[in-house]
Amino acid sequence: MEKATTGIIILAAGESSRLGYPKQIAVYKDKTLLQHAIDAALTAKVEKQVLVLGANKDEIKKTFRGDSIPNIPNQDWQKGMASTMQKGLDYLLKFNAPDQVIIMLCDMPFVDAKLLKKLIATQKKTGKGIVACEYSDTIGVPILFTKTYFKELKALSGDEGAKKVALAHDSDCARVAFPMGKVDVDTEADLRDLNL
Repeated sequence: MEKATTGIIILAAGESSRLGYPKQIAVYKDKTLLQHAIDAALTAKVEKQVLVLGANKDEIKKTFRGDSIPNIPNQDWQKGMASTMQKGLDYLLKFNAPDQVIIMLCDMPFVDAKLLKKLIATQKKTGKGIVACEYSDTIGVPILFTKTYFKELKALSGDEGAKKVALAHDSDCARVAFPMGKVDVDTEADLRDLNL
C-alpha cells in the first residue's frame, strides 16, 4: 500500500486573554512556544503544514521566519477554535489533499516531532481512523484524523474541538500515551512553572 500523506495544522489564533499577552510569543527554553510548535511540525517531515493565526497576528508574525512554514489568517478567530481548524483544513485540502491530518496547538511545549511521528506510525499499524494523545484520564491534541473524518471536522462550530469527533468514534480511535500533554500555557504561573 502507498504511504499515506499527512498534513499538520497548528492552531495559533487565540487571544490568550488569561495570559495578558499572546502566548504564542511566550518564551520557554530560549524559544517562543510557537517556534517550538513550528519546529516540531517541520522536523516531523510530513508532506504539508500550515499555521493558522488570528488575534495579534502581525505581532506574532515578527517572531518567526515567514517563509519557514505556510501561514494563513483566520479573520473569524473570535468564532472559536472550530473555525481556525477548518481554515487550516481548507488550506490543506485545496491542492494535493493529504490522506490524514494532525491537529496541534501552539501552547504545548512538550509536543515534538517524535510524538507526531508516533501518531502517524500508530495509524499505520492499527488502521484506525483517529489517533489521539492520552493524558490526564482523557484524550486530546495532538490528534490525527484520516480523511474519513474531514467532513465531520468541517461541521464543528464555536469552541467545539476535534476531541468531540474523536469521542463520538471511540471504537475507531487509537491512543498514544503522552503524559506531558497535560502541560499547556494559559497563565503567567503556567509559564513560571515551566521555566523553573
